Amino acid sequence: MSKIGVFDSGYGGLTILKELKLALPQFDFVYLGDNARAPYGDRSFDVVHEYTWQCVKWLFEKDCDLVILACNTASAKALRAIQQTDLPAYNLNASKPKRVLGVIRPTTEIVGNITKTNKIGIVGTLGTVKSESYVIEIEKFFPQVKVYQEACPIWVHLIENELLGLDGTDFFVKYHLDRLFAQDSEIDTLILACTHYPLLLDSIEKVVPSQVKVMAQGEIIALSLANYLERHPDFTGNLSQNSTVQFYTSEVYKNFNALATVFYGSTVVSKHADIA
Repeated sequence: MSKIGVFDSGYGGLTILKELKLALPQFDFVYLGDNARAPYGDRSFDVVHEYTWQCVKWLFEKDCDLVILACNTASAKALRAIQQTDLPAYNLNASKPKRVLGVIRPTTEIVGNITKTNKIGIVGTLGTVKSESYVIEIEKFFPQVKVYQEACPIWVHLIENELLGLDGTDFFVKYHLDRLFAQDSEIDTLILACTHYPLLLDSIEKVVPSQVKVMAQGEIIALSLANYLERHPDFTGNLSQNSTVQFYTSEVYKNFNALATVFYGSTVVSKHADIA
């Protein structure tokens, strides 16, 4: 029997894991944060691909036949290469086929059904924005939708330094959102294209106009995975169902646990993962 792996370069994927556990409490999950090499946001495509594939293989070795890249940067910069090149080669010698899914496609598949003005805003890391992944994917599903982007690199640092709710944090949230909405005042849907950003939701909602729908990805990914498992009963039947969660980090685990608890919403007790 196998587990579901959830990977992020750091802490943000815990906001996804939290929603996955709420939607699919019966399954067993293994979370891996590559905190020792985070953040991934400003790293090159090649480096993000290398690091992400190393972590995916580590999760495969932990009996995770399905891995969710709960990281927008990894989904933007590494998922395509993993699915098209790495995974087929790996599965040739695997006892059971492995699968890897990301967080961008489930979001872009539905966003066009939410906007009324056909104008959508994206806030994310520099790497996610530069990759144009959201622009490309939304174009496939909803060619009539116009997409506007704003990179907010400082937001992750504010969150990880536990500076939530401060005037300075609100300033930088407003600064980037003002830049985004200055591109088009008719933006009516805002995608938080970084799994850290739900922790800034209070600050974000102070700034965005009341008619704007703010979309965090956790519930979207959870619903998408539930639908995926329902559509693949042969695969789902091989997943263990003991309602367990294991946490791992490539950093010193004692340093990881306190902030991870903030992201996950309940106590996290992790172990060290030797990835390299």
